[in-house]
Amino acid sequence: MSDLRMSLPSTSTPAPLSLILTHPGGSHKDEFLACCLLAAVHRVPVVRREPTAEDLADPSIAVVDVGGEHAPERNNFDHHQFPADHPPVCALSLVMQHLGIYEDARKFCDWLEPAEWFDTRGPNVTAKWLGVDRDTMNKLNSPIDVTLLRRFAKAKRLEPGEPLWEMLSYIGEDLLAYLRELRSRLDHLAQHSELWSIDDHEVLFLPRTDPIPDEPSAGIGRYLESIGKDTRVAALIYPDRRGGGYGLSRHNDHPRYDFTRIESQPDVHFAHARGFVAKTSAAEVTRLRELLDLAKVPQASS
Repeated sequence: MSDLRMSLPSTSTPAPLSLILTHPGGSHKDEFLACCLLAAVHRVPVVRREPTAEDLADPSIAVVDVGGEHAPERNNFDHHQFPADHPPVCALSLVMQHLGIYEDARKFCDWLEPAEWFDTRGPNVTAKWLGVDRDTMNKLNSPIDVTLLRRFAKAKRLEPGEPLWEMLSYIGEDLLAYLRELRSRLDHLAQHSELWSIDDHEVLFLPRTDPIPDEPSAGIGRYLESIGKDTRVAALIYPDRRGGGYGLSRHNDHPRYDFTRIESQPDVHFAHARGFVAKTSAAEVTRLRELLDLAKVPQASS
């Protein structure tokens, strides 16, 4: 069992697989990424061919984006049999649901919903849904996408240790790690952060903890989105990982604060020339509030 399997939610830890099977021919992002996740978790070969009835009945074989049924108890993940008006879900969606990561992925992977639309509704409808023209969709293509999907489409069987299989595994590992680490970070922020109400806005304050996170400010934006405070919070105060003080920064470049206004303060050792961030050796909440107040841009009287 890989470390990644151990890191998945305990209620969703999947049974071991012996094979990942997906359709031959052209490849799309949904089955490619679904295979990436399954390869990262199970580290078994990927085969591209039509499934047999025996494959569909065997729970040790994951059948992805082909086979005409969604039966996660037997590791069958196809969406093509869903009715035309079914909400946009693709093979990747179904695998993520099975692994217990779909809800977090929908919240924190901005690319996922467009990928679901693209695979189930096509490029023209997806472009309209996104509010862009069809040509804009073409401009978002990358040689990375083209080469990975083309090479994957040409393969009949990929074994662990082969370069393309390892690339699939890397992509799956990084996606799982991102979601796992972000969830842990959001839980940390929910437990430790405070919201200060100041005039017509709020400020998020994250006190120093032991141990201190590697990147103390990481995930704060996503956390504020998740609690519906993204537009309400104007500034952030968080531990400085390079010292015993704190960093102060604007959230989403909010105009209410300009931290060049505190650059002359004796306990401020850095203020960016554009005013969006400063660092201070101050550690007391009272002093941090004073610095915040000094950095506040006066509002024009009406």
